[in-house]
Amino acid sequence: MIGPLDTIEVDVFGISDLSREMQVDASGRIAMPLAGTIDARGTTAQELAQVIETRLRARYVRDPQVTINIKSSVSQVVTIDGQVVEPGLYPVTNQMTLMRVIASAKGMSEFARQDDVVILRTVDGRRMAGLYNVAAIRRGAYDDPAVYANDVIIVGDSPQRRLFRDLVSLSPLIAAPLIAVLQ
Repeated sequence: MIGPLDTIEVDVFGISDLSREMQVDASGRIAMPLAGTIDARGTTAQELAQVIETRLRARYVRDPQVTINIKSSVSQVVTIDGQVVEPGLYPVTNQMTLMRVIASAKGMSEFARQDDVVILRTVDGRRMAGLYNVAAIRRGAYDDPAVYANDVIIVGDSPQRRLFRDLVSLSPLIAAPLIAVLQ
C-alpha cells in the first residue's frame, strides 16, 4: 500500500515526459501532468497505475500503459519498543512476522520477558492488543504471528531477572567473611 511521504516511480511507456520519480505528499496525494491530482493513499501500485491510465486516457493519450514502482516506503513501518537491543521503527516487508521484527531490532535484551510481548494494532478504528510468548513460538507451540504496517510491538521487562543479576553480582561480598577491626 502506498502512503504519505512514500517515494514512487511512475513510468508511462513510450512517453518519457510523463515518466518521473515523485514523493507522495503528506496528505497522500500526487500531481501528474495531464492526470491532475490523485489520491494515492491506501492504494497498491497496480491500483494507482490503473487510476493514472484512466485519467490519461481521458486526456487524449491513446492506450497509456503505466507502471508504478515503490522506491522507498516510510509509511509502511512497524515500531518495536521495550527490552530489545535496538528499539525503533523498522520497514515492513513481505511476510513480516514477530520473530523477524525482533531479529531486525538485534534481538531481545538481557532483561526481556519472553512471555510478555505485546502487539498493538488498530483494526477498523478499534485498538487491539495481543499477548505473545516468544519462547513458545521458538518451541513451535504456536505460529509466529504476522506483523503489519503501523503495528507497535512492546517487549516487557523482567524485574526479577534484574534483581537476580544484582544478587549474583553482590554474592562475592555476601559470601566473604566479615572482618572487623578491634581496638
